[in-house]
Amino acid sequence: MAEALSARGISQRFGDRTVLDGVDLEVTPGRVVGLLGPNGAGKTTLMRILFGVVAPDAGTVAWGGRPASEDDRRSWGYMPQERGLYREMRVHDLLTWIARLHGLDRSTGAARSTDLLDRLGLGDRGGDKVQDLSGGMAQRVQLAAAMVHQPEVLVLDEPFAGLDPVAVRFLSEVVTDHVRAGRVLLFSSHQLELVEDLCESITLLHRGRVVLQGDLRRLKAESPDRYLRVDVDVADGWLAEGTGEVAARDASGSRIRLAPGVDAAGVLDVVRRQAPVTDFAVEAPSLAELFLDAAGEDADVLAEAEA
Repeated sequence: MAEALSARGISQRFGDRTVLDGVDLEVTPGRVVGLLGPNGAGKTTLMRILFGVVAPDAGTVAWGGRPASEDDRRSWGYMPQERGLYREMRVHDLLTWIARLHGLDRSTGAARSTDLLDRLGLGDRGGDKVQDLSGGMAQRVQLAAAMVHQPEVLVLDEPFAGLDPVAVRFLSEVVTDHVRAGRVLLFSSHQLELVEDLCESITLLHRGRVVLQGDLRRLKAESPDRYLRVDVDVADGWLAEGTGEVAARDASGSRIRLAPGVDAAGVLDVVRRQAPVTDFAVEAPSLAELFLDAAGEDADVLAEAEA
């Protein structure tokens, strides 16, 4: 079982702009931890501080209860938001070379490269040059490059950005396998709805500050808000004042934010008197809704968070 990675009181300014303001972060082994928030929230800066690329104005980074050293950081795996692969190299050769940079012998590095490419659905592309891969495939190779030495700590900056659903599934499975092995994993994302089912623990940043943090299930359970989802388009006049309001409408139906203490079954009966309902559920707030409540922002911020 790996040790925990933590940051305490991290603050960072660039000129007159405060990027991080007293941020705490705890990444424990065996849990999928998400560093979340809109673009510009400070996620990438915090990750660079974890790796020593940027020295913070204040705060400390610890690994296993002691200050993180350069040797510690060199052993970790990092997938940066700005992708960087040698485009002229063949995929398998590139991964084997990176493994050797981390101290593995050639045969072990080659075996791990083959295994990772198979797991990421690229087993037949090892002989291709990186420049001949699609964007999504190259992104999976970038992940393999961060994992080929089997690091105890794996940090992924926006790993799901721009990927199709198949690639997202592949990456999610690899993330889950890393955590199940008892290792440490932290990933950042601004796509709250996309990563909601993957996260177990979250640190949610907004404008450089932590606005929400902890076990996601607990945060949802502690929220006073509850929603009724129905597969019909609920008109504004259907609901009596004080019972609930339509929070969202889409192609699958409507999502009603229930007033505190209101019986969801009673609201459902009201809707069913107006239109036939074949699918419904009472739900806790989504991660995006928790963010809006914690940040105290309007729908424009939600649109930015989900962009």
